[in-house]
Amino acid sequence: MMRRRKFITLLGGGAAAWWPLAAGAQQPGKLPTVGFLGQSTPLGESQRAAAFAQRLRELGWVEGRTIAIEYRWAEGRGDRLAEIAAEFARLKVDIIVAGGTPAVMAAKQAMPVVPIVFATAGDPVGMGLVTSLARPGGNITGLSTLAVDLAGKRIDLLREAISNLGRLAIMGMSAIPPSNWN
Repeated sequence: MMRRRKFITLLGGGAAAWWPLAAGAQQPGKLPTVGFLGQSTPLGESQRAAAFAQRLRELGWVEGRTIAIEYRWAEGRGDRLAEIAAEFARLKVDIIVAGGTPAVMAAKQAMPVVPIVFATAGDPVGMGLVTSLARPGGNITGLSTLAVDLAGKRIDLLREAISNLGRLAIMGMSAIPPSNWN
């Protein structure tokens, strides 16, 4: 499992890679603006947001001086994601950082050409967020948990490790196709 700091470093690096494209069209005096779309609460995502801002600082992007960050929190309410994404469209943010497939879907629908960097998505190819993992194409990129692709392999490894394993019940892994449930 990837450590949080390393994960945020990668995410921050991905956001910074989009910067020259987003900043090129800026008007003088207007700071490039990041829309940070959190699915949880400010408290629940405080470490992630702080690590994100820290990594941007390490890359030379200082909030309030060279960059503006608009933080918004859905507070666990899926209906808020579309509202926040629409607000980002009105604010004309230059890039959106989002975590989780529902947040990315809302951002994509509201802003189909603005760069979107996602922290995690279960199946970005299957959900139509990116063309492929190797070449995402379009305006969206990020990290995949590969949950769907690896679920069957995880069960195979478990069966190998426990040779006398009979039946297996797994909760919370609905991405595993029924053919692998035996």
